Amino acid sequence: MRCVKLVMLIFSMAFLTGCPDFNNSPKVFRFEKTIVIDGILRSYTVVLPPRYYESDGFSLVIAMHGGGGSSTQFETTSKLTEKANTAGFIVVYPNGTGTIQTWNAGQCCGYAINNNVDDVKFIDMLIDKLTTDYKINEKRIYATGHSNGGMMCDRLACELSNKIAAIAPNGCTMVTSTPRNPSRPIPILHMHSKLDEHVPYQGGYGNGVTGIYCTPIDSVLQYWSEMNGCTKEKQLEDSNALFTSYKWFGCNNSSINYYLTNDGGHGWPGGLPGGPFSDIPSNAINANDLLWDFFSQYQLP
Repeated sequence: MRCVKLVMLIFSMAFLTGCPDFNNSPKVFRFEKTIVIDGILRSYTVVLPPRYYESDGFSLVIAMHGGGGSSTQFETTSKLTEKANTAGFIVVYPNGTGTIQTWNAGQCCGYAINNNVDDVKFIDMLIDKLTTDYKINEKRIYATGHSNGGMMCDRLACELSNKIAAIAPNGCTMVTSTPRNPSRPIPILHMHSKLDEHVPYQGGYGNGVTGIYCTPIDSVLQYWSEMNGCTKEKQLEDSNALFTSYKWFGCNNSSINYYLTNDGGHGWPGGLPGGPFSDIPSNAINANDLLWDFFSQYQLP
């Protein structure tokens, strides 16, 4: 009889307290994920904004670290997650390959180029995976990156313009080796420092990209202006003690913006140094604010 009373008491308590509410389980905003591409295990970090579970149709920013960096390092030093949380977009930080992680941007860099890693395929399949797993607006997917990661942005603009709405590379040049046949005009925001000795903005052999000639940024952006059908040469937008900005006009459903800072070096503007021996980034501009203002203007047709 005592056992029966005990069982009845347990059921009574369960009724009073209610069943577990699985709908109110803790919400997760950060995911460490992997995907296999061509037999290589690729890793990436996804960060969701605070209001993710209450809304949908989010923009996605693909943020690629520089050569020798990592997803963790670039998230920390760029401070892009802080901007993503405030502005309300999803950001993914993919990793390159190799012990010293790099991207195959065409003619650079390191392990990725030496082993002919197909990073375009990786990003292509990563986009498919993310748009399946998360509430992403497929017309509002963008790419940004620093140094080798910025070079990868230019390659994606050439080869994946059907999925990438706009790019915002920093501290890099274009080193693509495959045919440059973007399927549509693609908006571009380029950021650089005059003091960058790794990738000199005026072109030449920098001290950070061994054996690779860095095409002058003006030449790179002039190429894109022709591909985008811009009808006018670059126009001076602003010039002060901190930076100079230019813009190409008359482009087909796109624009090209260029910020050249007088301070900093080979670093993420407004962020932290990439490592203990890295340049101090520019404080003249904030890359995260600029790129999000720029991306917000564009989406795929």
